[in-house]
Amino acid sequence: MEDCLFCKIAAGQVPSDKVYEDDTVYAFRDINPQAPIHVLLIPKQHIASSADITAENSGVVAHIFEVAAELAKQLDLKDGFRIVTNSGSLGCQSVLHLHFHLLSGRQLQDQMG
Repeated sequence: MEDCLFCKIAAGQVPSDKVYEDDTVYAFRDINPQAPIHVLLIPKQHIASSADITAENSGVVAHIFEVAAELAKQLDLKDGFRIVTNSGSLGCQSVLHLHFHLLSGRQLQDQMG
């Protein structure tokens, strides 16, 4: 989508602090980190939210989790991490492009809601 911020980031049209990239996934540091380590993982293919995951595009989501596991090793997150995605307005999704937050580097809050 031409007006999607994350599509522009993945295409290199908007600068980011890249952590990882392959043919289907792009990962970069969040500009407003909620933890000492806060990486966003996005599919390069535009998928608006988790509500739009289908049998046809779910492979990229599985690959994102494979990348997250590898990044956790590279970032030495042996004590743990959290992966979060928000979906829709009630879920506080701020950018309408599927993305996963990889958070770590401190004790995270136990409460999720």
